[in-house]
Amino acid sequence: MSNHLNKLTEKKYSEMTNRYSKKSGLIKDCFFAFVFGGLICIIAQLFHDIIISSTAQKIFGTLTEENAKALTVMFMVFVGVLLTAFNVYDEIGNIAGAGTIVPITGFANSITSPAMEYKSEGFILGVGAQMFQVAGPVIVYGTAASVIAGFIYYLIK
Repeated sequence: MSNHLNKLTEKKYSEMTNRYSKKSGLIKDCFFAFVFGGLICIIAQLFHDIIISSTAQKIFGTLTEENAKALTVMFMVFVGVLLTAFNVYDEIGNIAGAGTIVPITGFANSITSPAMEYKSEGFILGVGAQMFQVAGPVIVYGTAASVIAGFIYYLIK
């Protein structure tokens, strides 16, 4: 390492980070997250309403409410994967921020992105091993939190 980096003090480091860090407005970020997250939910609701409509029921046959919900989730995961594959989801995420992370499409993106990044390493050690790199901890801690919440609910009832 150069001598210059060895002389870097905490104050100088703080000045450098402030100079090169992207400035972000909290109100603007919250607004875009709310709008884009809501837009994703509106798209899902529209899809659900279309497939459960009487016209669609005549064409495709009768769907139960549970089947319509499952198809809506599958559709939204598909859209998230497709937009990630075409590098559109990240562009939307740059504007929308957390609005794209929270819905199910964000989960699809968190699985697809590492899989695409490591596909050159093969299907086993690349795609298969790295697919849950981001989503894995979410699944683990989400499952642990639900077990704890279920246990607390059991104790209360």
